[in-house]
Amino acid sequence: MKPPIHGSVVYVLKRYPRLTETFILNEIRAMERLGERLHIFSLLPPEPPPHHPMVAEVRATVHAPPDGWRAKARVFAGAHLRMLGSVPLRYLGTFMLALGRTLSSRHPISLWRQFARAGVLAEMCRRQGVRHIHAHFANAPTSVAHFAHRMSGIPFSFTAHAKDIYLSRPAILRRHLRAAEFVATCTAYNAEFLRQIAPRLQPQRIHLVYHGIDLQNFAAADECAPRYRRRARILAVGRLVPKKGHEDLIAACAVLRDQGVDFECEIVGSGPLLDALRAEIGRHALADRVVLSGPMTHRELIVRYREADLFVLAPRIAEDGDRDGIPNVIAEAMAVGVPVVATDVSGIPELVRHGYTGLLAPSQDPRALAAQIKRLLEDRQLGTQLARAARELLRREFDLWETTRDLHALMSEHSCRARGQPGRTEEETGQFQVAVVAAGEGTR
Repeated sequence: MKPPIHGSVVYVLKRYPRLTETFILNEIRAMERLGERLHIFSLLPPEPPPHHPMVAEVRATVHAPPDGWRAKARVFAGAHLRMLGSVPLRYLGTFMLALGRTLSSRHPISLWRQFARAGVLAEMCRRQGVRHIHAHFANAPTSVAHFAHRMSGIPFSFTAHAKDIYLSRPAILRRHLRAAEFVATCTAYNAEFLRQIAPRLQPQRIHLVYHGIDLQNFAAADECAPRYRRRARILAVGRLVPKKGHEDLIAACAVLRDQGVDFECEIVGSGPLLDALRAEIGRHALADRVVLSGPMTHRELIVRYREADLFVLAPRIAEDGDRDGIPNVIAEAMAVGVPVVATDVSGIPELVRHGYTGLLAPSQDPRALAAQIKRLLEDRQLGTQLARAARELLRREFDLWETTRDLHALMSEHSCRARGQPGRTEEETGQFQVAVVAAGEGTR
C-alpha cells in the first residue's frame, strides 16, 4: 500500500481568474474533485469581470498581490526576510544564482520581479505545508516556481502550452526542463519541439497531457433537429491576435459570398486586432455577413455553439513565431456536435483528423479554407459523420477527468519521490521515467 500523501499543491498562474483560460479552470475544478487540496498563486491581480460561473465552484485559496506599491513592498520584504531567516543557505544561494543570471539576461528587471514573487511563493508554501508547486506556462509562472523551488526545496513541475514555448529563449526553456520534476505539454507537436530544444535530456522526460474537456458541460445537439438553415451560421472563437488567423477567415467569407453561398459568420473574442479586423470586414464589403461579437463567458459560448451549423478556426504561425497548440474552442465545438473546419497548424491535426473528425486546410490559404467550408455546408451527412467521430475521439482521449487524473498521478508520484530529498539543481539532469500520459493523436 502506498503511504498517504500529506500537504497541498499550489498552482502558479500569471493571472487568476482569466476569461480565456477555461482549460486551467477546468483542470483545477477536476483536481479538487479528485481530492487534492489546492492553493492558487496569481502573479497579477484578478482579471475584471465577466468571470466564468465555474469560478465559484473552486474552493482553493487564491493568493494575489495586494493593491498599492506600499502594501506590496511590505508583503514582499516580509516574505523574503522570513525565508532568509528560516533557510539562509538556500535563500542566499538562490539570490546569488539570480545575480549571476542578471549578467546574461535580456530582461534583468523581469528576472528580479520573478525572484521577488518567488520569495512570497516560497514563504507561503512553507507556511501552508505545500508539497508540490505546479506552474502553467513556461515563461513567468515557471520562472517564479523555479526560484521558489530553489529557495524552499519543494519540487516543482510545469505545463507548457504555446506562446510560452515558441517565444521563449531556448536556453531558459532548457534550464526549466532540467530543474523540474516533470514537464507536461498539451500536444505531441509541442512535446517534440521541446525534445529538440533539449536533445541531451532523455525524451521521456516530457509528458503529453491533453487539455481535457468536461463532456458533461456540453450536451450534444439533437441530430434530428434541422441545423442547416437557408443562411448557414458559421462560428469562430478566439482572441483577436495574429496567430488566430481571423483575417484569413474573413477573406474566405468573401470567397464564399462571391460563390453564391448564403451564410452569416460570427467571430467571438477580444484583442488588439479589433480595429484591423473591422477594417477587413469593410474592405471586403461583408458587414451584412460577418460580425465581431466581443468576449463571452463559457455559458454564453455554449449557446453559440448549439446555434452554429459549422465551427471554423484558421490559426497560423505569426511572424514572431507564436502559434496555437490545440485551441480548446475546437474541442468545445466538437463536444456540442458542431462540424469543424480548421487549418493544419501545430497540434491541431491531433484533434481535427482530416476526413475523420473534421476537415483541414493549409494555413493562410483563404481559398482552400473556403472550399472546405463550402464542402461541409453542402454535405450535411458528411458533417454529421465527422461530428459523431469527433465526439467519440474526445470521449476516448480528451476526457477532462482522465487527463487530470493522469496529471494528478504525476504530481503524487514525484512528490513521494522528492520528499526528504534536496531540491534538484538545473545541472542535475537525473534519470527520467518513461510516461506518455495521454494516448492518441486544447488554448484559446
